[in-house]
Amino acid sequence: MSEKPDPRFYVCILAGGSGERFWPMSRTQTPKHLLRLVSERPLLEETVRRLEGVVRPQNIFVLTGEAQLANARAVLPFVPPEQIIAEPVRRDSAPAAAFATALIRAREPEAVVALLAADAFIADGSRFAAQLGAALAWADGNDALLTVAIKPTHAATGFGYLELGEELARSKAGGVFRRVTRFVEKPNAITAQGYVESGRYAWNASMFVWRAAVFLAEAEKHAPELAAFVKDFPSGDFTAYVAKRFPSLPKISVDYAIMEKAASVATLLAEFDWDDVGTWTALPKHLPVDSAGNSVRGVVAAVNSSNNIVVSNGRVIALCGVKDLVVVETADAILVCHRDAVQDVKKLQGQLPKSVV
Repeated sequence: MSEKPDPRFYVCILAGGSGERFWPMSRTQTPKHLLRLVSERPLLEETVRRLEGVVRPQNIFVLTGEAQLANARAVLPFVPPEQIIAEPVRRDSAPAAAFATALIRAREPEAVVALLAADAFIADGSRFAAQLGAALAWADGNDALLTVAIKPTHAATGFGYLELGEELARSKAGGVFRRVTRFVEKPNAITAQGYVESGRYAWNASMFVWRAAVFLAEAEKHAPELAAFVKDFPSGDFTAYVAKRFPSLPKISVDYAIMEKAASVATLLAEFDWDDVGTWTALPKHLPVDSAGNSVRGVVAAVNSSNNIVVSNGRVIALCGVKDLVVVETADAILVCHRDAVQDVKKLQGQLPKSVV
């Protein structure tokens, strides 16, 4: 991007997830966004580096958890530590959105704020940057809350959907701005198939862009506790304020608290690739695949074995006569599960020794 970024444009990356589905590599202090799963960089670093030229470096903030703060700062040595901030307790996306907006509004009352997830992977960084820049500019000139919509590639049941309304504008960076008429929760397979076939629905990627003033106005109508938190946020040292006020905020998603009730919500249809890297079965798109369909990382030997996902972080993994498995090795734990059971990996957490959680 050739033009200098608008100093009123900010990005806050939400990096507080637990990443339980990627155990044994993901742990409380090193969840999914701090792992090198699909490239040589952690997902969080990939997310930050995609912002080059979109906003000024000093306008990038990362919101994470206390347990992850040190490791988040370690994987982002080029980001000043004061721009990587910990929530005092885990809440949900609505308090996080309020925290991010308040933090930035205290610095720049006329700010336009983009909220991005830390753990999605986008290979086409240049197209993403162009579209994010267009989204920030559009939100600057409109009294609407803006989302980013992903065109469905299949009938996914693990994502929320956006029902798309009329076209509002076209972006020079690619993509169309459309009105959002409805937010839909994760559907069953039959419903999801109908959504995809209709062409009127898109995946909700949980990327948001808004003027701080617009978010505050909607919060005052629909979530007064969040609005009060934003309005009272101090311009100086906020540590004591956040420690006192943040834990009492309602534990609710931003979709439920704000987006579904807002007077005007729009979306920009993404023209970049997007992968939420939700489970181990997301890796075959990013790892080498052998002639038997095994996706491997590290030292792996396989005989009469097919369609496995195998990740070694040090020791040799040898497969013989097995198929459709996920096998992940770390220094202190090994996961073996069927590919169809990857969504259940998080259910192991309560049965594991605390030393490996």
